[in-house]
Amino acid sequence: MQIDIDRLRDHLDSTGYTPEGVSARVGTAAVAASARGDHRATLAATEGLDPLDALIRLFTVGVAVPVASIDAAVRPLVDAEGRAAVSLEFYEDFRVLSDLPAAPGRDLDGEHVLGVGGASATLAASTLREPVGSALDVGTGCGVQALRLAGHAARVTATDLSPRALEYAAMNARLNGQDWELLEGDMLAPVAGRRFDLVVSNPPFVVGAGESAFTYRDSGRAGDGVCAELAAAAPKLLNPGGTMQFLANWLHVRGQDWRERVSGWFAGTGCDLWVVQREVTDPLDYVRVWQRDASVHDPAALAAWLDWFEANEVEAVGFGMVTARLSGREEPVVECEDVRHAVDGPWSARVAERLGRFDYLAGLDAAGLLDAHLRLAPGVELRQEAELGEEGWEVGRQLLAQTTGMRYAEEIDPLLVSFLGGCTGHAPVRTIVRLLASAHEAPEPLLAASLSPVIRHFIQRGFLLPSGA
Repeated sequence: MQIDIDRLRDHLDSTGYTPEGVSARVGTAAVAASARGDHRATLAATEGLDPLDALIRLFTVGVAVPVASIDAAVRPLVDAEGRAAVSLEFYEDFRVLSDLPAAPGRDLDGEHVLGVGGASATLAASTLREPVGSALDVGTGCGVQALRLAGHAARVTATDLSPRALEYAAMNARLNGQDWELLEGDMLAPVAGRRFDLVVSNPPFVVGAGESAFTYRDSGRAGDGVCAELAAAAPKLLNPGGTMQFLANWLHVRGQDWRERVSGWFAGTGCDLWVVQREVTDPLDYVRVWQRDASVHDPAALAAWLDWFEANEVEAVGFGMVTARLSGREEPVVECEDVRHAVDGPWSARVAERLGRFDYLAGLDAAGLLDAHLRLAPGVELRQEAELGEEGWEVGRQLLAQTTGMRYAEEIDPLLVSFLGGCTGHAPVRTIVRLLASAHEAPEPLLAASLSPVIRHFIQRGFLLPSGA
């Protein structure tokens, strides 16, 4: 693509083609409607066809405009009929070039380069944003993750197998005034022997027999092998204390717990691990989703894909986020959980909180836990379910629930209700345990031993906080 990026950027700046500029021209309601596919108000507001109107019609609405109304800086981005030949979209304050998405009558090429999608936005929202010296984006595509990394990393490196993807990434870096190291090669091959403070990846994680129909989604590895490969590389890829975050698909194999499968990817790496499963899809729906994604209708390919799942005893496919930190602990903290309910964002804050709790608990031995002053976190509620009986209300289940953050809810027994009621931050845990032991006529050491893992669990999930936190 022969595009003068500097000239294009100057034209976009001079016409006001920014999220704010578009909203000012067509109105926020029209912008919201266009995002849902209703372009009537946007078209009505851009009938004048000045340079900004032309840009909005080309790239926001996706309709043709007279070629004479298209500035010379933009013409390399349109075809002979005056239609956009590439995608130019907004992502936060960035402008992002990529290939046009699939549409009726427009099939995807095998080297198709995605723009800003749901997966890339999910990873970006989950990525830790504290300043780092070096960051790596594995499988950068058009460079969505690298754009955000440059805001808090002194040096950004990005790799991709696709020369076309790297061409887009280079244009997007320049279009947004950034400078990255771009390396061509398969996954981690271009950075062999190097280490980074932060590694992120939205890899080609689609699972199957290992075929490579589309570079953006197919890794050429069978099953969930590409994600296992990323995980195994962590100890040689990360600097001490460094973090790896990536999106993944994993197989739910008959007779195997998915948690054991995913945590097994990191066995022996020395990494603390938090894996959150957000979706689970059965094989038929999974194949249909990815065929629709590429505008493919191929019954034979669908059947072959399903045959592979059946032959490998795959009952479902999980999707979620993986965060691993090279902590150097002899016994890393490993937590894999299913979280399919709504969670308060941003996810990056949830990740930072969880890693902080890993560190806090790892430094807390049995005596330290008993000496700790704990308090209930803000937004934690005790919810009781009761039924009206012959002698009045009879309390049934009691739930400890979070109204913010991860929004966990867990059933607890009366003893835990009493213990948590004492967690005001004033008295140490051992004092609360002593009072409970006396009230229940139970041996204090036995009660402390039975409560300790539960207390750690509630700290790890954010129900309890150190009093000074």
